[in-house]
This record gives sequence, structure tokens and C-alpha cells, in this order.
Amino acid sequence: MQMIMIGRLDEIPRRGARCVETRHGRIAVFRTEDDRVFALEDRCPHRGGPLSQGIVHGHGVTCPLHNWVIDLESGQAQGADEGEVRRYGVAVDADGVLWLDPGELLALVAE
Repeated sequence: MQMIMIGRLDEIPRRGARCVETRHGRIAVFRTEDDRVFALEDRCPHRGGPLSQGIVHGHGVTCPLHNWVIDLESGQAQGADEGEVRRYGVAVDADGVLWLDPGELLALVAE
């Protein structure tokens, strides 16, 4: 399956995020301080807060509404909190272009 270009790495500040709108919902694409990139649904499992507006630290993001911490690698809530958000495949090529895996988006149709 062919990947979908969604922008460039340098368009996302370190420890920041940008959003991609899809027909299946809003996806937050995060860039960490060490330039790793992760894509999660832009919805905290607690009350649906916008994770893209949260604080990125290490490989986690803190929801701006109630301070839940979500692991960017697994999508799992951390600490005593329970829940998870959907993760999506994302890659950065040698030219700094970001690519989203549409296979994971298409899988949502079958659910």
C-alpha cells in the first residue's frame, strides 16, 4: 500500500504537534525533542481532550484538560490512568517528508 504525504518534519516544532484531518477523524502527528515522530488519534481516552494541544515531553504527551499522560509509542495512558488511543504508522524520509500509512486508516472502515 502506498503511503500518503502529510507534510514535512520541519513544519512541526520540536515537542509540538500538528493535525491531519481524515474522513475517519482527526490525527495528531507529534515530534519529540529527539526528532522521533508519532501519530495518534487526537482524542484523550479520558474525556476526549485534544492531545495535539498537550505538552510533549520525552515520548509522552500530557492532555491539556485533565493532565492524563499518554505514551506516544503505545498510545496507552500512563500511571494509574487506564485507556488508550489509536496509533497510526508514520515515517520520515531522508528529505524530511512525513508519510502516513493509509492501510491503518482503511482498516477503520472494516471495524
